Amino acid sequence: MKICVVALGKIGLPLAVQFASKGHDVVGVDVNAETVATINEGREPFPGEAHLQDKLSELVPSGRLRATTDYADAVPGADAVVLVVPLFVDGEGVPDFGWMDAATRELAKHLNKGTLVSYETTLPVGTTRTRWKPMLEEISGLTEGEDFDLVFSPERVLTGRVFADLRKYPKLIGALSPAGAAHAQKFYEAVLDFDERPDLARPNGVWDLGSAEASELAKLAETTYRDVNIGLANQFATFAATQGIDIYQVIEASNSQPYSHIHRPGIAVGGHCIPVYPRLYLHTDPDATVVRAARAANAAMPRYTVGLLAGAHGDLAGQRVVVLGAAYRGGVKETAFSGVFDTVSALAENGATVLVHDPMYSDDELTALGFTPYHLGEPADAAVIQADHTEYSRLEPADLPGLKTLVDGRRLTTPDGWPGVTHRTVGVSPTGAAAL
Repeated sequence: MKICVVALGKIGLPLAVQFASKGHDVVGVDVNAETVATINEGREPFPGEAHLQDKLSELVPSGRLRATTDYADAVPGADAVVLVVPLFVDGEGVPDFGWMDAATRELAKHLNKGTLVSYETTLPVGTTRTRWKPMLEEISGLTEGEDFDLVFSPERVLTGRVFADLRKYPKLIGALSPAGAAHAQKFYEAVLDFDERPDLARPNGVWDLGSAEASELAKLAETTYRDVNIGLANQFATFAATQGIDIYQVIEASNSQPYSHIHRPGIAVGGHCIPVYPRLYLHTDPDATVVRAARAANAAMPRYTVGLLAGAHGDLAGQRVVVLGAAYRGGVKETAFSGVFDTVSALAENGATVLVHDPMYSDDELTALGFTPYHLGEPADAAVIQADHTEYSRLEPADLPGLKTLVDGRRLTTPDGWPGVTHRTVGVSPTGAAAL
């Protein structure tokens, strides 16, 4: 097949590589000319994706994969077009379709009969049918279900391990017609591989959910569940800390029963998915009070953690406070909705001199994010562990000379490793006293 992938970001590029690795001819479209040039040189445009560079080094020289900024070059003659264009959400939870609308219009201008169009970007329920279908039909002059097929098939992978996740999880599809579903199933079976999953009630592979709406909701449900679960864990954690209880011990005990699967609490919920998709769900279900409460609980955790620090350390005004970790999670160079932003803001509001460290970011990169860089070995009065980088589990007092107080937002450290330092962990009460 000839396949077009629209948007060559941290999901789109690995998808294009996966399709090409199965023997198909893939052309990727991206608005960033620098990204396109880098890919055409056989180099990865971003670090951290396992096996990506090795695959690019093979597929680009062989001619199986190339990139362009021109839809007229990529779309005509394609058997399938897969869109992974970002959808943004504002502070009120309202989706901004600007980039996706622009990509859809350009795609529609060059759409041919017989093409399968698959949206993989997470969407509010109903978007495929009520927004993309009429836009594609109006601009292309073609009719969905007769001239082309339209499907929603959410990505279900994490950056850094995309290729492994593509094999591991069922590929969900939801079309606007039975013929479209059959078209999508045949396509994804030809471009993906699946590991055996004995834990699944039905065989791993392509799962047809019967409608685009069901497929849209499935992605929102699985990610919203995680946000709600973490919100519950965070509420347990803040209560346990006032009762002299270690919430991690409680969670371990609760989860020993197979019907309990409580997630871990922590300083923040970040990334492109968990903080965002509940807002997309709330956009179409504003009465979802449980979802709204969990989102609010998670959003409050950075400030709660700074309050924990102030309670343990005392007045933060004029104190050199280090936030350890700019990334939203360990091992990933990405700051989307990272807790670092609210943590830094809350510390600044308390009058602290705030510095930020992250082993994955250079000083220039931290400065560009609006932070003052910190280097291990420099004096510090207090510190907050914001990201669960493996490096932070190996920190020692000598790395933060002069440190008086450490608040661990990710439970990477223990008080025993920090003699002479007031140590607090989110969700763990100090022995014999409340955490605040």
